[in-house]
Parts: sequence; C-alpha cells; structure tokens
Amino acid sequence: MADRPNTKELRDLANRYVWMHNRDWAQMANDGDPIIIVDGDGVRVNDSEGKSWIDVNGGYASVNLGYGRTEIAEAAYQQLLDANYFPVNTTGPSTILLAEKLAKLAPGSLTRSFLVSSGTEANEVALKMARAYHRRRGEDGHYKIISRKGSYHGSTGGALWLGGSPAYVRDDYEPVYPGMVYAPQPNTYRCEMGGQSPSECAVLCAKAVEDLILFHGPETIVAFIGEPVTSGALVPGDEYWSMVRDICDRYGILLIADEVTCGFGRTGKMFAIEHWNIVPDIITVANGIVSSYLPLGAAIAKREVADHFAGQTRMFHQTFTFAGHPVSAAAALANITIMENDKVVEHVIDVGAYFKEALKGLMIDHPIVGDVRGLGLLLAIELVSDRETKAGFRTEQRVIARLNEKLKRHGLLYWASSEILSIGPPLSITRNEVDEIVRAFDLSLRELEAEMGL
Repeated sequence: MADRPNTKELRDLANRYVWMHNRDWAQMANDGDPIIIVDGDGVRVNDSEGKSWIDVNGGYASVNLGYGRTEIAEAAYQQLLDANYFPVNTTGPSTILLAEKLAKLAPGSLTRSFLVSSGTEANEVALKMARAYHRRRGEDGHYKIISRKGSYHGSTGGALWLGGSPAYVRDDYEPVYPGMVYAPQPNTYRCEMGGQSPSECAVLCAKAVEDLILFHGPETIVAFIGEPVTSGALVPGDEYWSMVRDICDRYGILLIADEVTCGFGRTGKMFAIEHWNIVPDIITVANGIVSSYLPLGAAIAKREVADHFAGQTRMFHQTFTFAGHPVSAAAALANITIMENDKVVEHVIDVGAYFKEALKGLMIDHPIVGDVRGLGLLLAIELVSDRETKAGFRTEQRVIARLNEKLKRHGLLYWASSEILSIGPPLSITRNEVDEIVRAFDLSLRELEAEMGL
C-alpha cells in the first residue's frame, strides 16, 4: 500500500486505538511494540521493517497450512464474487458442502454440524446443545458440566468457566457460571491423583470422573468436556478415554471432545480422539478447519443427539449472524482439499516425531528442561528449577519473560505465558525449519541458564 503509514506511525496508532489480546498498551509503547506483520509464507512472516520471523505457533496453533496459501484466498474471493452472504432462512452451496465434508471426515455418526465463527463459540454451542438435549428427553434436572482443571475451552460466558489455569485469569468475571464441576487432568508428569505411570494416572483420573458423577448425582450431570490432547500437549495414558467413554455411557452423560486445537491433522490424525478409537457425542472444531484464513468453527453432533431436535417444537434455538458464513465455508473447503492432496496428516506423523526427538535432545544440555511431551505437532517443554522435585521458579526471577526476550532476539515470534512452553507450528513445517527453531531454543536456554549461574 503506497499510502500506508510508516512503522512508527502504525505502532503509535496501534497503541492508541487497538485493544490487543492479553497485552498492555502502556508496556507495548515502552518496549517498542507491537511488531506489525505485513505478509508471510509457510512458517515465516515479515514485519513492516522488513525483518523475517519464524512464527513458532502459527498464530494460536491455528495457521495449520502456513501463511500465503493463495488457493484458500482465491476460493474465498470467488465466493465473495458469487454471494457474500445469504438471506434469512436460506443457505448456500459452500456451507452445505462443508457440512457434508465434515460428516464424511468425522468418526462414527457425527454427521450434523452447527457452524460458528470460533472455537469459543463452538464450545458455547456444544454446552447449550447438551443441556437442550437432556431437556428434549424430559431430563430437566441435568445442568452441571464436568471439565478438567488446567484446560482451556474459550472465553465467553459459559466456556470461560470450563477448566481453568493460572494462565487464564478469570477473577474479573466472577461469579462463576453455575453448574461447573472440575475433574483432575490426566497429567502424567504431575498426576494430581498420585499415579506413577501414564496408565496408573489415566485410570485414577478416569475413576475420579465417575466419583464426581456419583457425588453430584448422575441426574444432575449434562456432559463431560475435554481436549483429547490438551494445548499444553498433555497426552493421557491409553486407558483414559475408553474409560471416560464407558462412564459417560453408563450414566447417560454426553461426551464432548474439544478438538479446537488438536483437530485437523495436528496430532497425526484428522481428529485427535481417533488415536483411541473413541466416538464422542459432540466434537468441537475451529483453528485448523480453515487454517485461520477466516473465522470459522463448528460443533458436530452425533445423529443420535441431533435427531432429538427434529420437529418444530423441538428445534435448537440458536443463531449467530456469521454462523455458516459462505465465504468462510468456501475457504475451509479449499483448506481441507489441500490437506488431503498434500497428505498433510502423513507429513505431521513424520516431522512431528522428528521435532519431539529434537526437543528431547535439549534435556541433555539444559537442566531446566524438566519434560518434553506431545503428539504430532502439538508439543510442549516444561521448565523446572529442579528436575527431582519438579519445582517451578520464583516470580521475581522473571524466567519466562527473559526467555521470551531471548527467543525474540534469535528470530522467533514466540510468547510463553507460563513455564509450559507450548509448541504448535504450521503443519507444513519442514525438518530444516524444525532445526532452526530448536537451535534458537538451545541458544536462548543456554543464555538464560548462564545468567542464572547454572
């Protein structure tokens, strides 16, 4: 753009007018931020001053196919030319074809999609859908939702109170949404239930779900929601999901799998829950469905659930203005076509294993790396001050802020908010690009440890 303001002018305008995600504009102005991105290709983006960066997490682990895929942009552009929106009580070809494609991709009888604009909206709709489902069955006493400590499912009124961790501050928004029940996370590295192995932790955490159901009364529970693999790359022991599925079936509770981050190839399966051959009652998706080229998400319900909403007096009363937007749907169809043609899932299996092994290599030279975990290209490093005790760091040490600064200096766009360093790059990443990222982490950790006298 010939008439675009220069970088300083844009930065001043941003700090005056833009309310950015989880950033303080006073601090940004003091630090010479924000970085202003103007274009990108693959895992790399370029800023307004001509500097190239590697976007380690591809947005919010959401730019799955990487930046600069013109095929997706062209599909969206063509749909804008054809029909940019739809009249009330109508739909369009791209929306219909996307819903059909999701039905073919999803496991089991997960065949009916309510399209929305984000993962948060998808989870909010899933909660409402689950509660309404029990009402349609005459089970009016059901209202409680079981989620897991340490998970994140969104930021709207209901979804905000699912899971929860210190990284997502909720104090400003109390009181807590009613009916929220919290189960332990099957975190093998820090098992709340005292499990000493992945299997033992999985079994104990699954049994804890059943204990909560019995304590509160099955007649009060609507659903259990969990990420098959969390955004902190926590992979449960193999027993966990089959046990949770059985427990939900036993007590007539819906199982919701939040695949917003881990879905669409990120773990080496189209849906992460497929690693355990489990079919949830509802799957929520976003991020990778359209690689963040446009806003889009979906709650996909089993036929057995959706059929309870057939009939004029039984319909699901839910509307979002941009739900099922034809332009987003067209972009998603192009995105999925590329995934299939480029065999992205197969690529993730290969490069994901390579990336994980490279990260594990950091444990040899860096005593503050306590754990490396994950599946496919949903990975994480957990930093500790002592490997034996797994203790964290004192706040005044500013370990994470200092590490972020060093990674930035080594050419990575990366922003950790806790001692769990989540890594979710574009799925198009190559082994050479993995090496660049690991090298930058190696150098940054080395500098940090030197400053700390380690």
